[in-house]
Amino acid sequence: MAATAPSTPALRIWLMAARIRTLPAAVAPVLVGTSLAIAGGIFRVGPFIAALLGSILIQIGTNLANDYSDARRGADSDDRLGPVRVTAGGLVPPRQVLIATYVTFGLAVVCGLYLVFAAGIELLFVGIASIAAGVLYTGGPKPYGYEGLGEVFVFLFFGIAAVTGSTFAQIQSWPAEAFLLAVPVGLLAAAILVVNNVRDLDGDRRAGKRTLAVRLGRERARTLYGLMLYVAYLAAPLPWLLGSLSPWLLLPWLTLPLAIRLARTVRDHADGPTLNEALGQTGMLQLGFCLLLSAGVLAS
Repeated sequence: MAATAPSTPALRIWLMAARIRTLPAAVAPVLVGTSLAIAGGIFRVGPFIAALLGSILIQIGTNLANDYSDARRGADSDDRLGPVRVTAGGLVPPRQVLIATYVTFGLAVVCGLYLVFAAGIELLFVGIASIAAGVLYTGGPKPYGYEGLGEVFVFLFFGIAAVTGSTFAQIQSWPAEAFLLAVPVGLLAAAILVVNNVRDLDGDRRAGKRTLAVRLGRERARTLYGLMLYVAYLAAPLPWLLGSLSPWLLLPWLTLPLAIRLARTVRDHADGPTLNEALGQTGMLQLGFCLLLSAGVLAS
């Protein structure tokens, strides 16, 4: 049983540790990658469920590993602007968070093994690399999240790898369209991390955590966030412009007003509650964007 504050139910604490607001970044790429296979006339229920669960479990495992490692390194101090982290906040003993991390990644491995048998050995390497990226984000001797590379890896693994891997799980090939569709998905996933790091910039700098926001400075990081959003909209219709799909790929542009509002919010506000809300809304923006992108692919 977790050591919890009397007023905080254990389930709520573990939901805090899982960081539910970040889970759209795990769901969205699987929907986009699978929609491309469906548009080609193929849909396999088992690989879809395994890919979806595996992606969610890797995201949760990464969040748990981050919670544990940041607390051990002193990066989550009492004055942070974001939500309470369960390890640093003393809500769950570090060992229990570590065990939960192992269990979560272990379940992700089970999903991955099913995908390997159902689709091909190529997904074994994708899965191993994805889990390693989750662990080494803030863990290991030289975590890349502390060196300003977090957004790059999010783009690669929650964009390129997740979308193309989900397509491969269905059709056992790597179509060019999957790589093109992965670009806006990855940009929006990375934008979620940018908001997080803009919010935590001062605390991260004091802790020696050199995130991209710390390296760029607050104003440039805010500009980067807006650019990521807008470039995602420009990238969405690329498969159509290159002649393989249809103008239905413009459907995600229906969410552009929300993106503009979020870009302005992140640009003009530095307080924790506002940026926490912007983080959650960026996750929902990505999910809505990707649902419409998937619909556009199917309509093509």
